[in-house]
Amino acid sequence: MKSLNRFVAIGLAGLLFSATLALADVAVGQPFPKLADSGLTGPLPVQTGRVVLVDFWATWCAPCRASFPAYSALQRELGDRGLVIIGVSVDQDETHYARFVDKFAPGFATVRDAEQKLVAAVHPPAMPTCYLIDRHGVVQVIHSGFHGASTIRQLRAEITKLLEETL
Repeated sequence: MKSLNRFVAIGLAGLLFSATLALADVAVGQPFPKLADSGLTGPLPVQTGRVVLVDFWATWCAPCRASFPAYSALQRELGDRGLVIIGVSVDQDETHYARFVDKFAPGFATVRDAEQKLVAAVHPPAMPTCYLIDRHGVVQVIHSGFHGASTIRQLRAEITKLLEETL
C-alpha cells in the first residue's frame, strides 16, 4: 500500500509539473511577459511602441553562434525603422556568458536570465528560439531553432510586415 501511495504521489506531482509547464508556454497571439519584470541581468533597450525580437540562446548552442551575426545585421538594417532585438541568455554562469558576448560582439542588446524566471514563464521549445512581438507586446511569430539564410529571409519578411503596421 505504501508503494502504491508513493506511485500515485509521484504521478500526481508529474501531472502538476506538466500542467505548470503547459500554462507557462507563451503562444502566438498571447502577450509576451514584461522583460523589465523578469529579473534579467543587463540593460534593456526601450521596447514601447517597437517591434521586438526576443531570442533565447545559450553559450553551448552551435546554432546560437550562427544566429548572432545574422541578428546583428537585421538590427543594423531595420533598427531605425523600429526593430529591437534582445538576446536572452539562459546561461547561469556569468563567465561563460561574458566570454561568448565578448567573442561574438552582438550588434543588439543581450541580457542574462540567470535565475531562469523568464525561461520558466515562456518555456522556449529549443535553443535558440525567437519570439517576434508586435508593437502592442503580442507574440506574432515563434521560430524554434536557427536555420541560417532561410530563417533570416522569413524573419525579415515578418519583421517588415510588422514594422509597416501602425499603432
